[in-house]
Amino acid sequence: MLQVRSGPVRSILILQTKHIGDLVLASALAKNLQLEYPGVRIVFLCDASFAGLLTANDIASEAVTFRRSRMRGTPLRRAQELVLTLVRLRRHRFDMSIDITDTKTSRFISGLVGARVRVGYHARKRLLRWFQLKPANVKANPFGYGERHFLYRYLSPLEALGIDLRVRAPAIEPPPFQATKALALLDKFQLRPNEFVAVHAGASFPGRRWQPERFAAAIDRISAETGLDVALVGGPDEKDAVEKILATAKTPIVNLVGALPLETLPALFKQARLFLGNDSGPMHMAAAAGTPVVGLFGLQSPSKWGPIGAPSIPVRPSMPCDCVGGDLCERPDPNKACCVWRLEVDAVVAATLELLARTGTALEATA
Repeated sequence: MLQVRSGPVRSILILQTKHIGDLVLASALAKNLQLEYPGVRIVFLCDASFAGLLTANDIASEAVTFRRSRMRGTPLRRAQELVLTLVRLRRHRFDMSIDITDTKTSRFISGLVGARVRVGYHARKRLLRWFQLKPANVKANPFGYGERHFLYRYLSPLEALGIDLRVRAPAIEPPPFQATKALALLDKFQLRPNEFVAVHAGASFPGRRWQPERFAAAIDRISAETGLDVALVGGPDEKDAVEKILATAKTPIVNLVGALPLETLPALFKQARLFLGNDSGPMHMAAAAGTPVVGLFGLQSPSKWGPIGAPSIPVRPSMPCDCVGGDLCERPDPNKACCVWRLEVDAVVAATLELLARTGTALEATA
């Protein structure tokens, strides 16, 4: 270990090519590395659409990006994108690379980047073929520190490197210019800081999306009982669910979907009284911003993927699940199992009111 780590560490590559939630959890890894190596340059390899989130919120010094659509294209397009990515990465001359994606492609990239210290995970129980062999010279356990939450998969490389774990939860502190953008948006829609609930009805996969009509019913009851305003947040591709909520709910709702870029969402969440939404990247982002979170879960267990970094209540139907998705469900993949559809409005409203009471006094309906 000492021989592997000899020499200064001035630049570190973190390979995290998955989703927003994974990047948010991995931000805790980046923070610990910054504390261990003052002045180190942290660079993430990620999808191009996520770069702003990392650099605008000081999670990374830089992001080297790839286009996921090309990586899923023809063999020629995939090869072209891979070569271009490798050329950009090798220019940095990294001292360390940490592969927390742990796929055939990420292992291949990690081996060719040429960092002196290359951190990966111990091989799975099954034998790997020759082209899948891991190039790592420091190997981490699948989950570190005796924990099972996925956060500790991304913190496990620290344990393998012998680095003290100083930060145990993601914490995003948006810079002043992002806070200014968020406050200007709130002012435009006459939303008062700390007096609205941010609701996210989207998710990357249909199996994780609670029904829009149930969101509408929950919003009506929460607003009536607390007097809090409600703002819908999300990306432009989530407009279908939002339109159904707006058409069904009786409560006036502010629609902020598509109104601000991904990198400004943490600053917006920081101004919210509470976040209510599906098991998704924005849920993890809100928790990392310190906002109380009510997260809606299906087949995926909150013990592994629940929000970390803020007070939270995960809501999940009883298991095992009586299937309600019919042919849409493809178990055991939690992304394609529609168990979250079994969540009742009463349970979600109760969890929201409980968390509001636990974290401060909600506004009275007559206020």
